[in-house]
Amino acid sequence: MPRRFRRTLPLPPMLLFSLAALAPLPIMAVGLWQGGWWIAGGLIYMTAFAACLDHLIPLAAPDAPEGAEFPGSEALLVAVGLGSLIALPFAIWAVAGDSGLSAPGRAAAFLGFGMFFGQVTNPAAHELIHRGDKRLFWLGAAAYASLLNGHHASAHRLVHHVHAATDLDPNSAKGNESFYRFLPKAYTLSFIQGLKSENALRARRNGTDAGLHPYAAYLAMSALWALAALGVAGLAGLAAWAAIGLYATAQLMLSDYVQHYGLRRARLSNGKWEAVAARHSWNAPHWFSSGVMLNAPRHSDHHAHPARPYPALRLPEADQAPWLPWSLPVACMVALVPPLWRRKMAPRLRLWQTQP
Repeated sequence: MPRRFRRTLPLPPMLLFSLAALAPLPIMAVGLWQGGWWIAGGLIYMTAFAACLDHLIPLAAPDAPEGAEFPGSEALLVAVGLGSLIALPFAIWAVAGDSGLSAPGRAAAFLGFGMFFGQVTNPAAHELIHRGDKRLFWLGAAAYASLLNGHHASAHRLVHHVHAATDLDPNSAKGNESFYRFLPKAYTLSFIQGLKSENALRARRNGTDAGLHPYAAYLAMSALWALAALGVAGLAGLAAWAAIGLYATAQLMLSDYVQHYGLRRARLSNGKWEAVAARHSWNAPHWFSSGVMLNAPRHSDHHAHPARPYPALRLPEADQAPWLPWSLPVACMVALVPPLWRRKMAPRLRLWQTQP
């Protein structure tokens, strides 16, 4: 059983989300301005600082009362989405342009910005594509497309949420499957299955009357970013943009890998799958990374209530749904070492594979 986490926070929830998620942007801006060791600030914040707060201070945000409202929650998503789109050209310039950074400084900029896009931009985009307002949806899709993952705006909603924790979902890893085997399959098949699902929707809406195909929009936005990267730093800029996008998207795929690893829904006698339940997602209670990642580690409740705003997501108790033994970012790092990951997760996975 995981250690006891106290259900309290040192800050009001929206203040925590705002500070934790947006802090890397000014830190990295100072790094670009000052250079030197300052450029490593974003990387340190996203790794050592966050892990220390998570694992040395065992807090978990209390569940919000039913019907609680969080003014400013969508404004924060917009701020992260727009901030990410503004920050990306600066990241390309820092890594590949005439920024004056040393080779270690460029590497630190790549990792710091890449982790921000992977661990903050992706969760914000994920929330945006679940909002009913089309303007918010397309901001989320634009954020994904800027990182070479525009199709996720379709595949996540139309494939993952339908087939999660079954073999029909490319983003639900099997037990004993390594991340390195999972990654190319998940990315490729989610693109293909998302396209098939969008085509089926268009067919039901009488084809051309359905408007611009979403995949055409995703690809066009990515193409515009490729041109922008060329303008920022030439071919080196294009390579830097592609590397940053792939790095950030790999982090999203790594989160998917960890959050559904080995968990499967049962096939019922009528041939259908049982309904998605809390036990079909791995969760993490840690307060600070939940703030940084906009409650993405509360994954079970998101699948149960996809439209529920991120500040209101609830954490199931450890006897109701599987908890990771580490915060989600640390779990993702462990998953990069398959023998260690399998050894640590095997007994926990067996427990939840035998649940009714």
